[in-house]
Amino acid sequence: MLIETIKNFPQQFKYEPEIVNGEKIGEFEFAVIGGMGGSGLVAGILRALKPELDIVTHHEYGLPTFLRQDEDKRLYVAISYSGNTEETLDFFDEAIKRNLKVVAISIGGKLLEIAEKEKIPYIKLPDTGIQPRMSLGFMIRAVLKLLGEEELFNEVRKLVESLNSDLGKEGKVLAEKLTGKVPVIYSSRRNQTLAYNWKIKFNETGKIPAFYNTLPELNHNEMTGFDVVEGTRKLSKNMHFIILKDSDDDKRITIRMNVLEKLYKDRGLPVTVVDLEGQTRATKIFNSLMLADWTTYCTAEQYGVEAGRVPMVEEFKKLL
Repeated sequence: MLIETIKNFPQQFKYEPEIVNGEKIGEFEFAVIGGMGGSGLVAGILRALKPELDIVTHHEYGLPTFLRQDEDKRLYVAISYSGNTEETLDFFDEAIKRNLKVVAISIGGKLLEIAEKEKIPYIKLPDTGIQPRMSLGFMIRAVLKLLGEEELFNEVRKLVESLNSDLGKEGKVLAEKLTGKVPVIYSSRRNQTLAYNWKIKFNETGKIPAFYNTLPELNHNEMTGFDVVEGTRKLSKNMHFIILKDSDDDKRITIRMNVLEKLYKDRGLPVTVVDLEGQTRATKIFNSLMLADWTTYCTAEQYGVEAGRVPMVEEFKKLL
């Protein structure tokens, strides 16, 4: 099932979302997106696609406490793929209680039940049975529709044709390099959401620990934790560093990446550079995410774990 989802991911950008009760939204200047887990990844991707978008991300219960001014100018977007995410439902309820402009995005669940009952604007996502983290195409299209970002909405539609659908072999090679290692993903601050997505995919799909950070900040602190000496060698030997390199990054960042790669390799630390590939910003972002999907799927196969499901998350929810 998961392998077919990865292969068919570009087709998600054909999705044409419909806003139910859309006439009630009215005008707004800013957006606040409340979401957790896979559903919470959307805002970061949108900012990576268009940095000037005025979006606040909320991964928490309730509403952001620092947004009390200009509340009437903000659109509160509650996004939960299942429609039953506890934190997002609380975000949604609080926005309703404060009589704010609020919309819902989901395949169903309690979130859409409330939206339908209260005649609140919503978009119903396609229910294809896939994991939330694998439905980014659907959710990106839905949020762009809500925000009225027609140019970007049309641009990502072209990803159906422009994404590289033949990344399986590259993902398998990278997964083999990482066998027995803990991935640490580095990127520019500009591409932070990509590094974070790679980390999440290693956690959820590959079922292994993974970490991420960004340059230039890590050059002032984290890298000193890998200045390997005999006494700390055992702590560092199981790390494998992945540097996401973008030809559009600030040239000074690229120089820092090159120097960091040398410093780590000189200390016997494995480093793999992954270049972002594509003619447009959107193509680069989603090609990278698809490579992450293939790599982590192959990682799961190597370790003999179930790639598609997240049993520990389900166990945690039951204990709550």
